[in-house]
This record gives sequence, C-alpha cells and structure tokens, in this order.
Amino acid sequence: MDGMLKKMNKTTKNNLITYAMVILAFVIMQILISAGSISSLLQGLMVPLCTYIILAVSLNLVVGILGELSLGHAGFMCVGAFTSAFFSKCTRDVIASDGLRFFLALLIGIVTAAIFGMLIGIPVLRLKGDYLAIVTLAFGEIIKNMVNVLYIGKDSKGFHVTTKDVMALNMDADGTVILNGPQGITGTPKNSTFVIGFILILLTLFIVQNLINSRDGRAIMAIRDNRIAAESIGINITKYKLMAFTISAAMAGAAGVLYAHNISTLTANTNNFGYNMSITILVFVVLGGIGNIRGSIIAAVILTLLPELLRGMKDYRMLIYAIVLIVMMLFNWSPKAIEWREKLNDWRKKHFSFGKKAKEVE
Repeated sequence: MDGMLKKMNKTTKNNLITYAMVILAFVIMQILISAGSISSLLQGLMVPLCTYIILAVSLNLVVGILGELSLGHAGFMCVGAFTSAFFSKCTRDVIASDGLRFFLALLIGIVTAAIFGMLIGIPVLRLKGDYLAIVTLAFGEIIKNMVNVLYIGKDSKGFHVTTKDVMALNMDADGTVILNGPQGITGTPKNSTFVIGFILILLTLFIVQNLINSRDGRAIMAIRDNRIAAESIGINITKYKLMAFTISAAMAGAAGVLYAHNISTLTANTNNFGYNMSITILVFVVLGGIGNIRGSIIAAVILTLLPELLRGMKDYRMLIYAIVLIVMMLFNWSPKAIEWREKLNDWRKKHFSFGKKAKEVE
C-alpha cells in the first residue's frame, strides 16, 4: 500500500481525494434519504445542488484555469435547459423510454450550449478583463430576453414561431403551445434524479481534471500566467482559449438539462438564468478558491444548503449566511490564513507522509 501511494504523484492523489469526497457524500446522503432522516425539503435540494456543483466546476475552468472573468455562464445554462426541455416535450409521445429521451435531451443540451459557446467565444475572447466580463454578461441577458419573447407552437402543419403572442401563432384547433413567452415551458418530464446528478458531477470532474493535467491544460494555464510568453513559444492563444470556453459552456448546458428536467415549469427569469445566477456561480468559484476544483464543490454545497438549514432561525438566517461568506473569504484569501494553511500542510507532510516513512524504512 505504501509503495502504491509512493508511486502516485501529488496531482493523482488530489484527484482521487476529490472523487472519494464526492462518492462518500453521495453514499451518506443516500443512506440518510433511505432511512428517512432527511426532510422532503432537503431531498428536493439534491438535484439543484448537483446542478450548482457542475456550474461551479465548469466556470472554474474559465475563471481559474484560463484566467478570464466570464459573467454569462447562466446564459449557457439557459440554452441547454430550454433546448432540452423543448426536445423532451416534443418527443414525449414519440419516445416511450424516459431514459432514452433524457439521454438524447442531455446530448442536445450539451451540443447546443457548446455551439453557442464557440460562436460567442470567437469574437468575445479577443477581449480581456472587465471588457470580457461586460460582454459575456450582455450575452447572458440577451439569451434570457430572447427566450422570454419567443412563442413556439406545434400542430398538424408543423411548428409555428412568433414574438408577438400566442394568438399570433395561428395554429389549428389541435395545436399545442410548447414555449409560451415569459411563461416558459410547462409539462417537461421530471426525469432528473440525484443519481443522475451524481453521475454528471463525476463526468464533469473527470473532464475538467483530465484537461487540466493534459498538454492542452498546461497550455491553457500558460496563457493564464503569461500570454505573451505563451505566444512566443508557439502556443495558439485563440485555439486554447476557445477550447476552454467551449468545454465550460457545454458543461453548463448539461447542468441546464439537469435543472430543466427537475421542475414542472421552466421560465427564463432573473433568478433562474439571469445576472443573479451568474453572480451566484461566480461566488461559489471565488469563495472555494479560484482554480481550486475541490473548493468550488465545497463552496457550492455549503452556500446552497446553509440557507435551508438555517431557515428555522428566521431573522438571523441571512446574518449567519453573510458571516459564513466573510469567514470563507478570509480563510481562502487572507495572507495570515494562507500562511497558517501552509504551516498545517507542512506539519501534515512531516507526520503523515507515507512516502517519507517508506524511505526511512529502506
């Protein structure tokens, strides 16, 4: 066992710890749910929690690994959510298998979000800093507002699209409205489960961690650290920035699919897909540590569950929530806290390093 741990490099150990942490949390929650120890309210938060974790990890790929500030992540989530919900509702009577229909909807949501990510990324990634943040924020708001003015119906003649109102669709008597402007899409099959969310988290972690540790990931981080130096040694800046942005958008689309198939009515309001959602995801990334994948997961879990766990405290609930935010920020970014964590890590290595003990035995 010591020999195996000795052969593992630091990156592999960290990745395995992250996987083990996610799997252990899932097993514990499943046991608590089976035993009836979790309230129905908290059970209902499990799928949204998985959605937020996927969003936080995928945004960290752009903000932490690529080093660009994007505020349009909710827009890609919106694209994945509505395209998949539209597909599921249209094919509900055609595809009998719920599993197959959800899998196809997932693929459609991911591919559509990736295409939007590529189309937006080509012109946008030439910008940097505040300019990039403003443009990506505008993109997210444009997507949300476009969905809010679209009316799509279907009858025996095919699909009808308008931006006026339902009456302007001019459908036959047997026609049905699929996308009803601000009222969104109703009747989407509720196929999302905690197990599916857990599987998507593992897939997201696998993709992100393998990308970070690959040759492409090292090129992306080189661009983040010093763009001019990276370009001088032949790294294609546009290619790798677009790669990270597109992969991040695709995973946000997957989160959107999971979210859309967990609620009965999907609407493109500010809380679901607007500016507030993008900022919430960014808060997860910043508080968890920019570039720290495991930290993003922990931050998403704490900040999602904490308001509900404190609901019984009424007036003090948001005060405690704000204090926790401040403490997490200080713990991650305060120089004294960083120094303390480094000392703790050195102490851990000194007393619990398997590799060192193996050398001493030899």
